[in-house]
Amino acid sequence: MNQQSSIGYGTQFAILLGLLGVALILSGVLMGVAASVLLHQPILKVGPELLKPENANIARIFNTVTAFISFFVPAWVVARIVGGQPMQQLGFNTTISNKQIGLVALIATAALFVSGSLGAVNELIPMPASFLKLARSIEESYKTAMLSMATMHSVTDYILSLMVIALAPAIIEEVLFRGSMQNILVGWTKNAWIGIIVTSIIFSAIHGSYFGFLPRLALGIILGLIYYKSKNLWLSIFMHFINNGVVVTQMYILTKMGKPIEQAIDEKSPIWTGAIALIGIYFLFRFFNKESDRVVASSNINAL
Repeated sequence: MNQQSSIGYGTQFAILLGLLGVALILSGVLMGVAASVLLHQPILKVGPELLKPENANIARIFNTVTAFISFFVPAWVVARIVGGQPMQQLGFNTTISNKQIGLVALIATAALFVSGSLGAVNELIPMPASFLKLARSIEESYKTAMLSMATMHSVTDYILSLMVIALAPAIIEEVLFRGSMQNILVGWTKNAWIGIIVTSIIFSAIHGSYFGFLPRLALGIILGLIYYKSKNLWLSIFMHFINNGVVVTQMYILTKMGKPIEQAIDEKSPIWTGAIALIGIYFLFRFFNKESDRVVASSNINAL
């Protein structure tokens, strides 16, 4: 995907990071001004206004646009610079099998238990009290923002939430982290595991959640392996969507039952269930890798 480019991987990575920095600042300013005009509030008061339940749909849309500008656009620009077909460069491959889709669905289901167990492990790691206090404060701010966007009173709200909280982030984040960053780092280091793990660390860290660091790290590694073996970004997007969609669905069900939706975010699993699920993922990946090798080989033959 980046292999035939005359631009070095180190240069590609530097360009990507530079564009990310510019895009994050630009998107923040543009969305701040737009929200200020739309809500008839000073820019400094926009943040609290977007957290109000009555502004949930506006918050969802603004969050999606911000993510698109910050993550998708830099990845697309780098892919455009590197090659003439940016979508193909990012891994949007139409060659896919039903068996791959089914296996990814099973891997995604097992990964939910692994994430829940790692959330429990994350809590057990000893850290200084001052750090934990700061981490919990950041976590509460994240939960407040998430819960405000997850306000769902109807099926329409639920479908919209699936689109902007589950599907859009799945596409946008996979384009940046797997389609762009992982491709570059794997090519730069010439080691798939290093590229996948470093990308996953950055993927988890950028979410700014200490207590969710290990679960997101594991999710990033699994997503990275799916993309690396299949050469198809749609499959990692599919798994990412399942992961996000389960949380949104849990929130909607809890809302309809009159229960606090924080349970969907804070849900953890016993460590032993994660260990069993991890074994299941290992064997599922053996089938997935074999099927992906077959699909990729068939695709290469057809391209000749």
